[in-house]
Amino acid sequence: MKEALEWRWLRQFPAWVLVLAAWIAVAPAWAAAEFLEPEKAFRLAVQEQGAGQVQLQWTIAPGYYLYRNRIGVSGTGVGAVEKPRGEVKEDPNFGTVEVYHEAVQVGVQAGTASTLRVTWQGCADEGLCYPPVEKDIVLASTGPSAAAPSAPVPAASTTGASTAAIVAGNDADISRLLSQRSLAWTLPLFFVLGIGLAFTPCVLPMVPILSSMVVGSGATPRRGLLLSLAFVGPMAAVYAGMGVLAALAGAGLQAWMQNPWTLLSFAAVFVVLALAMFGFYELQLPAFLRDRLASKTVRGGSLTGAAAMGALSAVLVGPCMTAPLAGTLLYIAQGGSAAEGALLLLSLGLGMGVPLVVLSTWGARWLPRPGPWMDRVKAAFGFILLGIAIWMAQRVIAPQWSLLLWGCLLVALAFSLWQLARSAVAANLRPASTLVARSGAAVAGLWGAALVFGAAAGASDPSQPLRNLVAAPAASAAAAPAFETLQDPALLQARLADAAARGQPALVEFSADWCTSCKTIEREVFGDPRVGRALDGVLLLRADVTRSDVAQRAFMQRLQVMGPPTLMLYAPQGEERRDQRLVGEFGPEALLERLQTGSTGS
Repeated sequence: MKEALEWRWLRQFPAWVLVLAAWIAVAPAWAAAEFLEPEKAFRLAVQEQGAGQVQLQWTIAPGYYLYRNRIGVSGTGVGAVEKPRGEVKEDPNFGTVEVYHEAVQVGVQAGTASTLRVTWQGCADEGLCYPPVEKDIVLASTGPSAAAPSAPVPAASTTGASTAAIVAGNDADISRLLSQRSLAWTLPLFFVLGIGLAFTPCVLPMVPILSSMVVGSGATPRRGLLLSLAFVGPMAAVYAGMGVLAALAGAGLQAWMQNPWTLLSFAAVFVVLALAMFGFYELQLPAFLRDRLASKTVRGGSLTGAAAMGALSAVLVGPCMTAPLAGTLLYIAQGGSAAEGALLLLSLGLGMGVPLVVLSTWGARWLPRPGPWMDRVKAAFGFILLGIAIWMAQRVIAPQWSLLLWGCLLVALAFSLWQLARSAVAANLRPASTLVARSGAAVAGLWGAALVFGAAAGASDPSQPLRNLVAAPAASAAAAPAFETLQDPALLQARLADAAARGQPALVEFSADWCTSCKTIEREVFGDPRVGRALDGVLLLRADVTRSDVAQRAFMQRLQVMGPPTLMLYAPQGEERRDQRLVGEFGPEALLERLQTGSTGS
């Protein structure tokens, strides 16, 4: 009877996915009910008047205004831009500024330019400030043409971003792709991307969580399929919910997920799970809940427990700052539909679950029957869970402490493998098994000891733990570029304005004490002598958003920054080169390429 109910649930699983998708698609647009979308608040029309003269006219909706100093026009051969005087306004975001209401006309000496890059920004009287909009307008030879901005589009080729560009890590490419492609095209694309992301460090931690449920119960392939579907469905639903929350909270959601207390709490949860794997105690629900769920729990674990762990796993390891997730959240936050973003993230989550379902279903067939080996597998999962905990905590703790924890974990793993080798000898197992266990113990022990001694010597790089012991201090003192670290958004804007007045290019890096990738970039990118030479004469500013207070979150949302690490390049005229923004971890070559592009294009 129970098996029949389970298979009935399995047959209904695709239907439930469709129901969830349909509900998201027809749900009311909560976040967009009060304010107009930017393309409706500020409508742009372009009129070519001959002799290289172009007129830009914005029609501004009632209750909204456009900033005079945020209107910009650039392009090859573009001359004077004539902007009329505006109304003086004390603005909470930019201080004393001139603004336009109802309508404004701007004359442009286009010269021989075939394309104009037009930027503008406006706000609502009720306090909502839209992100800057950037639009490339191709000029026709004769007659009027009109352009209506959709989402902010970086000034690059509009031929569309490739799948490789999405995986490479440029959030602007993804945001542009979403704004240019139909939902029928992007949904399958994000499903495929989800399958690819399942093999990245962001999703791999889910494998031991699910596998421990299947392996620990000796589940059959059919039972493994049921458990994996129960795990993947809520996981994908959580990602869909993140899309809706992103529309409501913008960058604040990512900031909360990266909060040090949040990360440390999640790390503690993984430590608790790891200790349970080692047999220190048994995690189980209270007795009254166990009795209520007993009727729903059959051999091989509980479907309810698998669903709960799937949702929890998405919350725990989902905030990883990968480009597809960051680009999708950026698209939603800057005016995209919350329902569309939820569907995209639902498709991404289902794609991530495909390898998990395959592993749990057919992997169960390859596993031997329950026995003593299960204790060893549980111990292996325990070490993996401890590694996840350290990986999450190292965003908050000092690098030396992180190195020490990794070293201790490897030393403990070495002792465990050595004991496993002794057990193999006592059980007269094949010599190959003993050799593998002893070799693994030797490698883990030596590497772990090196990390421990390196941490004691003040090292922070796990790839070179003994560098401080064997290298002269002068040899490691590569002259890294000097950044000015700022926490006040107003002060950062003032420094950028000073640089623009001097005609000096600027670089702004969004960083935080808990950002592991930021430390890697600081060490491997800005520590590269080639980067140091290329940044000569560039004003280097580091926006420290460790506190993640209201002002910092509002500033990040206004600049469409989803979280650190994010690097922004500013031209000598003071405008950001939006298509050259870097999000997530990157290498020195990526920055050098953008610096070279900026120096030849400015």
